Amino acid sequence: MTPPPYQDLTPSQLDTLGPEVRRIDVREPDEFTGPLSHLPGAELVPLGTLEAASASWPREQPLLLICRSGGRSSKAAQALAQRGFKHLYNLAGGMLAVREPRAPQG
Repeated sequence: MTPPPYQDLTPSQLDTLGPEVRRIDVREPDEFTGPLSHLPGAELVPLGTLEAASASWPREQPLLLICRSGGRSSKAAQALAQRGFKHLYNLAGGMLAVREPRAPQG
């Protein structure tokens, strides 16, 4: 089985991403502004518009794909990989994982 053409990141790994990583939220507008909100600096590019929107994007720029639970963003990452994008990250668990309370450590 071949590995996916992207790397899954957990919410705790978001801080390791540099400013060069473009954050692309593939949810719908009402989700982007809804209760789960969105990551700071994220751009709204609904999944249905991703192909057209990404046509002019540099293929070498690192992209983080974000959605509600990680499903749509993984599909987006796979689609972008097929279009020649090289550095793709998927937010595993999506905004649900970002917003869930963290268990105390220790």
